Amino acid sequence: MIKADATFLGHSTVLIEMGEARILTDPVLLDRVSILRRAAKTLPIDLYQDIDVVVISHLHLDHLDLPSLRRLGTDIPLVVPRGAGAYMQRMGFSAVEELAPGGSLVVDGVAVRATRADHSGFRPPFGPTAQALGFVFELGSESVYFAGDTDIFPEMADLEGVDLALLPVWGWGPRLGPGHMDPERAADALCIIKPRLAVPIHWGTLWPLGMGLVTPKRLELPPLEFAAAAERKAPDVKLLVTPPGATVPIPR
Repeated sequence: MIKADATFLGHSTVLIEMGEARILTDPVLLDRVSILRRAAKTLPIDLYQDIDVVVISHLHLDHLDLPSLRRLGTDIPLVVPRGAGAYMQRMGFSAVEELAPGGSLVVDGVAVRATRADHSGFRPPFGPTAQALGFVFELGSESVYFAGDTDIFPEMADLEGVDLALLPVWGWGPRLGPGHMDPERAADALCIIKPRLAVPIHWGTLWPLGMGLVTPKRLELPPLEFAAAAERKAPDVKLLVTPPGATVPIPR
């Protein structure tokens, strides 16, 4: 049987295994990103070895983490938003391919297609800026949608019927800015996409130093709030709340 699994590694980092391909999304693998500290357990290195391609949804520090990418090797194949390629090459990465929404490529038989995302593409503090993306991965009849970081957008309706949707339900602090989905908004996205299975991501992993002592429930509650909202709004969608490190099968 062809392998088809997704392992949530924390925040927006997911290992997607489809057939022979091992795809890693927005890798944040270390214990620190700028002012943020890892609240979830540190990842064992064997979870992210032998990666065939890394996809980057956008350039924010908690999605494009250069130290994590360097741990994977500066020759790791990278797919980045159009406009970010030159920056990545200046940072020392040698195998970089850009995609715009609607663009695609094939990795070990898996079609990787970029979608739009409603989110800022500016890399603080000095840039560059490149349009934020989501990605759809397809192998045969199986499909996975990785939303990256986004609010609902009109073209989300084109994703209807994917097998697995990996949806952000929070962020890295006690509040959310524009271009994000909270648990209720993510449940609304389920009503549009109608996936067979959904897994909440972008929660419970990174937190400002010391903030977890002040608002610890924001590290724990978003996926549970999402599950409750999904039960009300999209009861036909199967939902799995998975802690970092848990693997779910991609529905067939």
